[in-house]
Amino acid sequence: MNIYPLKFPAVIQYLSSSLLFKKESSSKIIYLTFDDGPSPDITPWVLEELNKVKAKATFFCLGKNIKKYPDIFKQIIQNNHGVGNHTYFHLDGWRTKTNMYIEEVEQTENLIEQFTRSQKIFRPPYGRITPAQIKKLKAKAYEVILWTSISGDFSHHLDTNKVIKKMMKHTKSGHILVFHDSKKAAKNLKAILPELLKGWHTKGYEFGLL
Repeated sequence: MNIYPLKFPAVIQYLSSSLLFKKESSSKIIYLTFDDGPSPDITPWVLEELNKVKAKATFFCLGKNIKKYPDIFKQIIQNNHGVGNHTYFHLDGWRTKTNMYIEEVEQTENLIEQFTRSQKIFRPPYGRITPAQIKKLKAKAYEVILWTSISGDFSHHLDTNKVIKKMMKHTKSGHILVFHDSKKAAKNLKAILPELLKGWHTKGYEFGLL
């Protein structure tokens, strides 16, 4: 059984130096990210919770959900959060031909551009992406962003109290943290996010945009 939160091994980070796992920072700042939305089941709640501590976050959205829930996508932008690309249908890069993968990214990017100027930041679903896909995305000026720590909020076996304690203990300045604004993660997210936001806020952390 996976014990969350999970981090990428140091050797993977070293060998994948062209990808962003964390941001070097001299300030006390961390980077909250949310994947797989927008979703009417949880995204508006996330926005409310972030607003309570005046936190900003970056939402890596699926094209299919932007298309289905444009008003919620607009809410993310209107609240001055960042938005990034997460493919159209949540593709597994290891199981998808490169040309098809890039087409989905571009399809989603075109949707984003209908609402706001794109940051051209991309997160591969599952963290799975091939060297060929990375090369093509880099050639199109995308920054590929992974994470320092993933909360595991999507897991049915999550011990939410342990996750809160671990993330409070091990999160440091510059870390990129992953949560999910999806129906599947909603129950766990509602248990862990308010506690983490309050805890980090009390510790004096600011919440930056990628």
